[in-house]
Amino acid sequence: MAMRSYPLSRVYGLIEPGPVVLLSTSHKGRINTMPLSWHTMMEFEPPLVGCVVSGNDFSFKALKATGQCVLSIPTVELATQVTGCGNTHGDQVDKFQTFGLTPMKAELVGAPLMAECYANLECRVFDKRFMNRYNFFVLEVVKAWLDPACKNPKTLHHQGNGVFMLAGGTIKLPSRMR
Repeated sequence: MAMRSYPLSRVYGLIEPGPVVLLSTSHKGRINTMPLSWHTMMEFEPPLVGCVVSGNDFSFKALKATGQCVLSIPTVELATQVTGCGNTHGDQVDKFQTFGLTPMKAELVGAPLMAECYANLECRVFDKRFMNRYNFFVLEVVKAWLDPACKNPKTLHHQGNGVFMLAGGTIKLPSRMR
């Protein structure tokens, strides 16, 4: 196989671990959401998710101040809204209103669930030790919601520069995991 050099600035698109999620916050009476693809599972129980949120984002300030958010998992049907949210700034635009997204009251956190997404994870900041240096938050999922009507969701996986891969089919292999 022939190999060629690949730009380091694009490596994240090769190892991106999971679906694009919408990170929603609520701070000082204002709700906001932003697409997030730099996240990873860190622990099974309690479920911990690590994520990087740019310090320049409106959501960073809200998450840092409140310690709460919701991670909503959209499907391909929301691709236009997801990219729209990523191409606008929460301090200038009401993204829920602009992109026709429906906020729903969460049970354990102040940030809203998103009605259009097939899954919603209510989260609290669990660890801030890497927040100031790397903009890295460790979130604990404290409540999870799933739409049982959504079978085999086609999720978006960001590869950079506006390119997304869609989750494909699944296979089931033997596993000793519980």
